[in-house]
This record gives sequence, structure tokens and C-alpha cells, in this order.
Amino acid sequence: MQFIEKNWIFIGIIIHSFIIVPTKSIFMKTFKLTLLLFTMTIVSFGQISTQEKNALIALYNSTKGQEWQNTWDLQAPVETWYGVKVVDDKVVAVNLDYNNLNGPLPNELGDLVYLEELSMFRNSVSGNIPTTIGQLGSLKEINLSFNKLEGTIPYELTTLATLETLRLFMNELSGSIPKSIGNLDNLKILELYSNNLSGILPKSIEDLTELEELLLSSNAFIGKLPSDFSKLKNLKVLSVFDNQLMGTIPASIGDLTNLEELVLSNNAFYGDLPSELRQLTKLRALLLGSNNFKGELAQLGKSFPNIVEFDFANINSVGVLATLDTED
Repeated sequence: MQFIEKNWIFIGIIIHSFIIVPTKSIFMKTFKLTLLLFTMTIVSFGQISTQEKNALIALYNSTKGQEWQNTWDLQAPVETWYGVKVVDDKVVAVNLDYNNLNGPLPNELGDLVYLEELSMFRNSVSGNIPTTIGQLGSLKEINLSFNKLEGTIPYELTTLATLETLRLFMNELSGSIPKSIGNLDNLKILELYSNNLSGILPKSIEDLTELEELLLSSNAFIGKLPSDFSKLKNLKVLSVFDNQLMGTIPASIGDLTNLEELVLSNNAFYGDLPSELRQLTKLRALLLGSNNFKGELAQLGKSFPNIVEFDFANINSVGVLATLDTED
């Protein structure tokens, strides 16, 4: 209120000067200067939009904000609310990790149109991921892991062109990975492990050229691995253990020359390992156990100079020394 009163007093002084010196040129110059100063002051001391504030209040109400570990004073400026980052009067980040949120995400979440980071790790957020999340076109990072989310991964998530990190692990999500996942051109981290996801892995995963971590373990995926890994040059971690995947390992896995961890355990893979596997010289962890690969795999770890963790316990060991599949 003091700010508004001071500005109106300032305008009154200028208007009074018009009466004392009523020349046209002075009037116009002074009037323009007054408007400029008043506008600049308002911009400097503005507030976030009502739409954004109401979206935050909807989140507070939907997830029992009064019971949060760090709650909000709804009468205080939004800039002071725990976990909310405001830049240039825009809400750009909401980070409420470990904060005892309990309840569903509201549809109004989609009104935080300038949001770049949304993190609610390790709470009790429940219900479906609202489709309105597709309205957050500036999002770079989503972490809703370790909650009680249900339902499917909405298609709308795959329309967020700026998204770099998507962490939804340790929830109760079901259904398949959207086929349109390959539209996320900037995605670097995709962590969906420990859910109830099923179906085949979409071929469009092969198009995630910026991907560095792909963690899909402990779900119920079926079918084969994508056949062409050649475009995933930046991949460092590939983990699909504890699923129902089958088939042979594609030779294109040798194109993942930056791979440091390859975890294939507890599936139904079979056959010889491709000779191209020896191109993965940066491997530190190679976990192959509980599959149906040919031969005894005990000596395989010697093919990788940087190996630290190596698991080879086969379901059906035939007692024959395994080698990488080579062509004579």
C-alpha cells in the first residue's frame, strides 16, 4: 500500500506542476516521463499472475498443505513460499522433495506455464499424472519418483520438447511407455524402474539421441530390446533387469561406446553374446545373470579392462566356456 500511495503522490505533484506551468510542450514531456517512470516502477515491483498463484494454492489444498513438513503461509508473498522459485515474476521451479505431500496432483498444475523444474520426490502423491502437464512447455526436469502415482504415463508428457530429465521410478504406474517417447529430443535421463509398466519397449526409444541414462528395471516389459542402438551414442547406463524381455542381444549394442553400466539380469535373453560387445571398453558394471545365454560366462569379465562389477550366474549353465560370438 505504501508503494501505491507514494506513486499516486508522485503523480499528483506532476499534475500540479501542469497547472502552474500549463505550456503544451512541458505538459507532454512531463506526462511521458511520468508514464515511463510509473510503468518501470510497476514492472520492478510486480507480482506473479493470479493464475499461477491459484495453481499453487490448488496444489497446496489437493496435497494437504497444512500437514506438509514445510508448509506455506498463503497470506505471505509467493516468493517466500518453501520450494517455490520465482524469477521475473514467474514461477520457474517447484521443489517439494521429502515434504509429506499427500493426495493427487490438481489439474491446475498446468497453469504454471513458465515452470522449468517440478520435483516432489519421496512424498505420498497419489492418483494419475494430470494430462494438463502437457501445458508446461518450458519444463526441463520432472521428478515425481517414490510416490503413489497410478494410471498410465500420459501422452502429453511426450510433447514437452524441452524436457531433459524424466524420473517417475518407484510408483504404481501401469500400461506401456507411450510410442511417442521418441519425440523428446532433448531427453538425457529416463528413469521408470520399479513400477507396474508392461508391453513392448517402443522402437522410438532409438531416437533419443541425447539419452545418457535409461533405467527400466523391475517392471513387466516383454518382447525384445530395440534392435538399433546406433543413435544412442551418449548412453552411459542401460538397465532392464527383472522384466520378461527375451531374444538375443543385438549387435548394435557395440555402438554404445560410452556405456558404463549394462544390466540385463533376470530376463529371458538367450543365445551367444555379440562380438561387438567387446567394443564397450568403458564398462564398469556388466550384469548378465539369470538369463539363458550360451556357455559358462565366468571368463567374460576379462574382456573389459575397467570392469568392477560382473555377474554371470546363468539359469541354464551348460558347463562350456563362453566367448563373445565371433565370425570365423
